[in-house]
Amino acid sequence: MSSNKFTVSLQKIIDEFKLEVLYLPKDANEIMISENEINRPGLQLMYFYEYFNPERIQVLGKMEFAYLSSIEPSEREKIFDKLFSHKIPALIITRELECFEEVTVLAEKHGIPVLRSKDSTSNFVAALIAFLNLKLAPRITRHGVLIEIYGEGVLILGESGVGKSETAIELVKRGHRLVADDAVEIRKVSNISLVGTSPDNIRHFLELRGIGIINARRLFGVGAVKVTEKIDMVIELEIWNPEKLYDRMGVDSEFVSILGVNVPALTIPVKPGRNLAVILEVAAMNNRQKKMGYNAAHELLGKLGLEMDKKETIRDL
Repeated sequence: MSSNKFTVSLQKIIDEFKLEVLYLPKDANEIMISENEINRPGLQLMYFYEYFNPERIQVLGKMEFAYLSSIEPSEREKIFDKLFSHKIPALIITRELECFEEVTVLAEKHGIPVLRSKDSTSNFVAALIAFLNLKLAPRITRHGVLIEIYGEGVLILGESGVGKSETAIELVKRGHRLVADDAVEIRKVSNISLVGTSPDNIRHFLELRGIGIINARRLFGVGAVKVTEKIDMVIELEIWNPEKLYDRMGVDSEFVSILGVNVPALTIPVKPGRNLAVILEVAAMNNRQKKMGYNAAHELLGKLGLEMDKKETIRDL
């Protein structure tokens, strides 16, 4: 897992949420946000700063403005002088509320960006947190293919030349959607969710040995590609090893740990005559059935009157 701390520019937040700029001390592309949580400074209006995190964006809504409107301008000046002295990354006012004169004056004094949104406070805060969670999420990049099959995000791994890209092309021709080929950037957007995407510079491109580089979006249309997709399962392709005992029942569960999130995993042996595209389609549908509580192997063993000795194994990616 990468230990890097990721950032997003304030300009991207302004563009994403169409924020009105009331004051910027410098180019918003140079102002970097590194904290994915925000703060509504209620207690700070009462000068309580214990446990206050100055790296968070501060959001003022209707409730805070109602209080601020009830006090004298001189008191408001003290409040914002104290708040801005902590060098917060930005102050955002919601509901297009009228900005107090003291705010803009002190923002210039301390060099604090002040922005304004048309949205209600709750909607804006929820959307901003979701945006920051995605942009600042811990991430790793792995060699593989990510494709959406029947709504399931399937990460295909395997040694170079095993047939990952060829299988992806066949799946795209069958109506499924390509997310990434060769390099898959995986982000942990919550404690239970992983989202995969492709680096911008190679998005929608595939390498097919003997043919070369192709653009899936150009060849198959925009309906054949997707920018991001949740990772629901991992399938590892490997050359068939006749000495290896492959799972034939599906009773045991295997997981791959990616950034601390356990993802269902399968190992699919590859040899001439096996239609990998069809096998991956079945794997995706079967994984969805398991998530819905149905396991065909468990049902069959139950009908045969056999006991199920279920095992779970977890390995790191």
